[in-house]
Amino acid sequence: MKLKFFFATLILVAFAATSANAQVRKHAHNQRERVKQGVKSGELTKKEAKNLAQDQKEIHKDIKDAKTDDGKIDKQERKEIRKEQKQESRNIYRKKHNARDRG
Repeated sequence: MKLKFFFATLILVAFAATSANAQVRKHAHNQRERVKQGVKSGELTKKEAKNLAQDQKEIHKDIKDAKTDDGKIDKQERKEIRKEQKQESRNIYRKKHNARDRG
């Protein structure tokens, strides 16, 4: 009975870690799409879009670096990446809603 419980717990933990990693990747993808949409609609200037794209590359590099050791993002790395993603999300919003546009 204890062995079954151990394996069930192990599977659940592995699934949760995979799900959390998928959330990090999905959030990064959504942010890239928001920047593309801002460029397409004219809400972002070329310089703003370039700066945001550079920030996205840095976050992507952090994700890639976190996976180099064991192919997974551990809890502390995920926390740091999510913090960066939240800050970047605020930056995207601010730049899309400021008075500047491509117009």
